[in-house]
Amino acid sequence: METIALKTGKAYSIKENLREMWNCNTIDEAKTFWKKWYFWATHSRLEPIIKKAKMIKNHLAGVMAYFIHRITNAIAEGMNSKIATIQKMAYGYRNKEHFKMAIYFHCGNLKFYPEIH
Repeated sequence: METIALKTGKAYSIKENLREMWNCNTIDEAKTFWKKWYFWATHSRLEPIIKKAKMIKNHLAGVMAYFIHRITNAIAEGMNSKIATIQKMAYGYRNKEHFKMAIYFHCGNLKFYPEIH
């Protein structure tokens, strides 16, 4: 049991440490951070961490683009999550038009009450 707790703690530390990369101010700083983190993760002897580190490495160009442009796709991901929830709530729709209407209804920021000026 103690071994499992130690592995879990180590995995958590590695994961949380990666979050610090977003505080880097330049792409060079981020690349230096990444190299150190990647070495730590791939030498952790924790297979899930090694697997995730390699997956991130495969997408590293996109990750590093953040440090140039300072934009993310978080808004699009949030919208996709909301749409997936709408789809699950109804267990599917009879046709695409009903599904589109539900998306507009829930994601369109519609105001149902008249505004008083």
